[in-house]
Amino acid sequence: MVVGLSGGVDSSVAAAILVEEGYDVVGATLVLWGEGRGEDEVFETVRTAREVASFLGITHRWIDLRGFFQKKVIDYFVEEYRRGRTPNPCVVCNQQVKFSALWDLAKEVGAGNVASGHYGRVVFNQEHGRYTVCRPVDKKKDQSYVLYGLSQQLLSRLLLPLGSRTKEEVRAKAAEWGLPVAQRPESQEICFVPSGDYRSFLKEKLGEVPPGPFLNLKGEKVGEHAGIPFYTIGQRRGLGVALGSRMYVVDIDPRKNAITLGPQEAVLSRGLLASGLNLLLYDDPPAWLEVEAKIRYNAAPAKALVRFLGEGWVRVEFDEPQHAVTPGQAVVFYRGDCLVGGATIEKSYKKHCGVPK
Repeated sequence: MVVGLSGGVDSSVAAAILVEEGYDVVGATLVLWGEGRGEDEVFETVRTAREVASFLGITHRWIDLRGFFQKKVIDYFVEEYRRGRTPNPCVVCNQQVKFSALWDLAKEVGAGNVASGHYGRVVFNQEHGRYTVCRPVDKKKDQSYVLYGLSQQLLSRLLLPLGSRTKEEVRAKAAEWGLPVAQRPESQEICFVPSGDYRSFLKEKLGEVPPGPFLNLKGEKVGEHAGIPFYTIGQRRGLGVALGSRMYVVDIDPRKNAITLGPQEAVLSRGLLASGLNLLLYDDPPAWLEVEAKIRYNAAPAKALVRFLGEGWVRVEFDEPQHAVTPGQAVVFYRGDCLVGGATIEKSYKKHCGVPK
């Protein structure tokens, strides 16, 4: 068994659970980024994870993925913002980097399974004969959204030991077992932007970004923006323009270098188009399906109809208008607690019809 071991509480408890259940465990630490950090800081995670592995009496391996992570995640993150989109780097990292590296190591060492400290549950659906990811017991820590891109091959070999436990129970287990990271704080959402200030990160990466016009819904110029990468659909704060009432980012047009502002109701969408579909529950889906859809990680699931258009495209129509449907984000579909699949949002539309606006 190869388990991702970041040195955090969740991955450490996941490894400890597997040891307690009798698995022969290899803890694998992935070194993902290091730009702007000294070698001591870069490998602090490795040292912490090694300490946990030693405490648990398991083998420890670390894998340097900095170059690959830069190409697949950081470069993608920057390019998406440059295009006026809002990416979710965790989805891409899980799909293309983390689990691929763990699975490759498992094959190298002859392990039959991989595991991680994500909060979710892998379930085999008897009706469809396929594996899917379901919401965990602790709905506040639900990470199923960022796991929609995993393959059937991987899911058939994946264990998520924390799916049946709450975060409080995980913390209590860490303390009970005396794990050296029991009191370690939660990690930030975007690991390569530790300050949380992604705009400063983008400025450093992109250099000079041309300003452009803020437009109202009539297409009239009402101000000047600081550069398309620094805004996202639905944004209200930090616009730097006063128009007498609350204004939100309604549209970002990188071709014209223009950003359209409008009132809150203008940010509502009845549907969306998405590409890059990955289906978990179905091999050959029906023409349409009633689902609950999430348009971002922290969004509430919303009742919707998803139409499968072929070649990885889907159209989603919501029962009720949704706020700030954002190109670049993932839209993820559930039936009950379990994932149907997900895709990347390309465009929203305002009316309840199949024609993008």
